[in-house]
Amino acid sequence: MATGDNFYQDVDLTWGDYRAKILDGGKSLSLTLDKTSGSGFRSKREYLFGRIDMELKLVSGDSAGTVTAYYLSSEGPYHDEIDFEFLGNSSGEPYIVHTNVYTQGKGNREQQFYLWFDPTKKFHTYSIVWNPKRIIFLVDNIPIREYNNEEAIGIPFPSKQPMRVYSSLWDADQWATRGGLVKTNWSNAPFTAYYRNFNANACVSSLGSSTNCGSKMSKSIPTNNGWQTQGLDANGRRFLRWVQKYYMIYNYCADLKRFPKGRPRECRRSRFL
Repeated sequence: MATGDNFYQDVDLTWGDYRAKILDGGKSLSLTLDKTSGSGFRSKREYLFGRIDMELKLVSGDSAGTVTAYYLSSEGPYHDEIDFEFLGNSSGEPYIVHTNVYTQGKGNREQQFYLWFDPTKKFHTYSIVWNPKRIIFLVDNIPIREYNNEEAIGIPFPSKQPMRVYSSLWDADQWATRGGLVKTNWSNAPFTAYYRNFNANACVSSLGSSTNCGSKMSKSIPTNNGWQTQGLDANGRRFLRWVQKYYMIYNYCADLKRFPKGRPRECRRSRFL
């Protein structure tokens, strides 16, 4: 379990050499992208279900072409993955929050959103709740997406593979901004994203089994281990409808051209995807 105390204890800097830095005695972390390389880190522990919180302050200014990825993932060709990706944009244009859920190596479950604030001005909390019944994506504790477990009707759900927390800052100007039309302006490099208060209230996996479910929560989370059964109450559903009405810009379930033979089965089961 990680409790936001020390990045030295909680993560490994995995690539980018000096571009990934742990700062303030372990209380914060930065990732940097320049024309030579991006950078990244991953959690030391693997988790099988939990609530993951991280405060991020994204690349400011002209961030077109850059992607700050923050996600859970297992390993291998049939991996599971739960994604936040923050797609940079030209100065004054909004970031796009790209979400996806992979099961057994297959994704194609994208939803995209604008945010109701500037994510470069100060830190905001981005959370993933992952329990046996559902996945909930939250921004400052406001749900933006819910993905339910429909294994009972044969739809795969990430429920068996332990996952680490990963984050990276990298150049994706071939697709990230306006489908690749806007390229990275390297005269603005280096680009830097900042992290603090990593909190993993989760079941730590040991040799593929789920053990040691954490109980210490950050003060902003109301109940210990509430994530294990957490769903959306009436207030949560209102917030979700508000986000999806005013800030959602893409929903794979509504992309009929992409699925001419019919929408994926999970799209027919719930209005909240």
